[in-house]
Amino acid sequence: MKKISAINDFVVKFANVNGSGSASANELFARAILRMGVPVSPRNIFPSNIQGLPTWYEVRVNEAGYLGRRGGCDLMVAMNPQTWDADVKEIEPGGYLFYDSTRVLPKSKFRDDITVIGMPLTQITNEAYTDVRQRQLFKNIIYVGALSALLDMDPKAVEQLFGEQYKGKEKLIDSNLKALHMGRDYAFANLNCGEMGLKVKPANNVGKKIFIEGNNAAALGCVYGGATVCAWYPITPSSSLAEAFQKHCSKYRVDAVTGKNNFAIIQAEDELASIGIVIGAGWNGARSFTATSGPGISLMTEFIGLAYFAEIPATIINVQRGGPSTGMPTRTQQADILSCAYASNGDTKHVLLFPEDPKECFDFAAEALDLADRLQTPIFVMTDLDIGMNTRLCEPLEWKEGREYDRGKVMTAEELEAGKDFGRYLDVDGDGIPYRTYPGTHAKRGAYFTRGTTKDRYARYSEEGPVYVDNMERLVKKFETAKNLVPLPLTRKAQRASKFGVLYFGSTSPAMNEALDVFDEEGIHVDAMRIRAFPFHQSIMDFIAAHDHVFVVEQNRDAQLRSMLLTEGNLNAAKVIPVLHYDGTPITARFIVSAINDQMALFNVTPLKKVAQ
Repeated sequence: MKKISAINDFVVKFANVNGSGSASANELFARAILRMGVPVSPRNIFPSNIQGLPTWYEVRVNEAGYLGRRGGCDLMVAMNPQTWDADVKEIEPGGYLFYDSTRVLPKSKFRDDITVIGMPLTQITNEAYTDVRQRQLFKNIIYVGALSALLDMDPKAVEQLFGEQYKGKEKLIDSNLKALHMGRDYAFANLNCGEMGLKVKPANNVGKKIFIEGNNAAALGCVYGGATVCAWYPITPSSSLAEAFQKHCSKYRVDAVTGKNNFAIIQAEDELASIGIVIGAGWNGARSFTATSGPGISLMTEFIGLAYFAEIPATIINVQRGGPSTGMPTRTQQADILSCAYASNGDTKHVLLFPEDPKECFDFAAEALDLADRLQTPIFVMTDLDIGMNTRLCEPLEWKEGREYDRGKVMTAEELEAGKDFGRYLDVDGDGIPYRTYPGTHAKRGAYFTRGTTKDRYARYSEEGPVYVDNMERLVKKFETAKNLVPLPLTRKAQRASKFGVLYFGSTSPAMNEALDVFDEEGIHVDAMRIRAFPFHQSIMDFIAAHDHVFVVEQNRDAQLRSMLLTEGNLNAAKVIPVLHYDGTPITARFIVSAINDQMALFNVTPLKKVAQ
C-alpha cells in the first residue's frame, strides 16, 4: 500500500455527534495550523436539529491558498459510530483513519488500503476525569493534542489560542493545556508518529489576511454602511448575521454621553413583519435591512413588491440554503436567484449582488445600503451558507476614511419652500430615478404617505392605462441605470485565445479559481468571468458573444443564472451550457473540471499537453 505523503496540502475530516462540544475543538485545530502560516479552509457540516445527529468538520490545509472544498479526505478522525462505515469509505486510498480504540472493532470495519491509528480516548478520559461533561469536552482536546503530535504541529500555536480564548481564566487555561499535552504525550509514547505521512510545516502564506465568517463580515458592513434599523426573524443560516449586528452596534452605536442606543434591532413575529418594519423605516429615511433565507423570501414577496412599486429603499441579505420549502436548512445552494430577481407579483426586477467571500460580504452589504437609497428600491445581497456560516480567509476589511453615504435624490425643505417642482414619481433627468422627501421635511409639501396602487408622476391615484405604462417604463429605465452602478464583473483571460468561456458567481469562486489553474496546467484554455451583480452589465453579454461556447457554473438544479442570462440577453441557448451542482455540499474544483472536460469532449477538444506528448 502506498501511503499518502504530503506537507501542507491535505484534508482532515472530523466525524462527531452534534452537541458533543467538538466544534470548538475542531476549529481550534484549524486555527492552530493557520497560526503556523499555512492557509486553511474549514467547513462545518451540521444537522438542523439541536443535538444527537451526526456532524462533520472538514479542514482543507493548502499552502498554495486554495480555499474551495476539495472533496474526499486524507485523514478521517472518526468519533461517531453511527456514521463509521460511510466515514471510512470516504478516505482516499493510502489515507489515514484515527479513531477511539477503547472498544475493539472487527477487522471487517476497516480497509486494507488505509493506515489505521487507534487511541483509547474514552479509556484515557474515564481514568483522568470523573465528571461526565468534562470527559466529553476534554476528550476533544485530547484528540487535538494527539493530532498535533502526529502531524508535527507546533504546540505553541494551540497554547497561544488557549491563552487568548480564556484570558483571565487561568483554571480553564491550565485544564485545557493539561488535556492537550495528555494527548501529545500519549501519541509520542504509544503511536508511531512516523507512520503519518501528512505533516504541517511552518510557512508564511497567510500574510495580512483575516479569518472571519461571512455573516459577521456582512453585519459589520451594515454598521459601517450606516444601517440603524434591523428587523429579522430567526432562520438558519442567517440568524448569526442579525446577532452579529447587535453585537457590533452595542460596541459602536451607543452614545458615549447619554448611553442611549443609536440603533433599533427588532426580532419580529415572522418574516412578513420584519420586511414590513424595514420598509417602514426606509420610507422614513432610516437605513434598514433584514437578514433571511429562502423560506423567508417566500413570505416577504408581497411587501417586496410594495417597496419596488412605491420605490422605498430596503436591503435584504439572503443567506441561501437548500430548498424548496424547508429543504435542507443546514446545507448550501445558490437556488434563490430567480425568486429574488423577480420577487412579487406582476412585472418586477430587483438588484442582486453576489459576494464571493467575507470581504465582499462586508463591501456589498455597505454598498447595498447606498444603492437602496440611490435607486429607491429593494437591494438583495445574495450570500449563502457556505460563505455565511463558515470561517474563511480573506483580505482585510477596509473602509475609506471620509467616505460619505450616497443618499440619492432627496429634496430638502428649502427646495420645497422655494417652490421646486416635486413629483414623487417624476423623472427629471432621464435616469428613471425620481426625487423623494423624508416625511416631515416640510409642513405642507413633500411626501407623507405612499401606496402600492397605480399612480401618476405626482403620486395621484390613477388606473389609466397610459399612466400605468409611463410609470412601468420609467422603472425599466431605472433598472437600466442600475447596470452602471452595481459592481462590475471581473474577467480572467486564458493564456491563449480561446473559443470557450465560463461564467460563475458567489461562493463558486474559490473552486473556480482552482479549476482554472488546473485547466492551465492541462493546456486547456478557458476565459472566465465572475458575475457580481444583476442587472447584467453589457460586458457580460459581450463576453458571451465573443465565445463559441460558454459554461455557466452554478449551485442549483434549474440553471437559474443561465435562465436569467437567456431572458435578459436574448441569447442563443445552444451556446450557453449549464454546469450544475446542487447536492447541498459546496462545489469543488474536481467537479467543475470533470463536468467541463466531459462537455469539451463532445466538441473534440484535446488538451495541448496531450498533443505535445
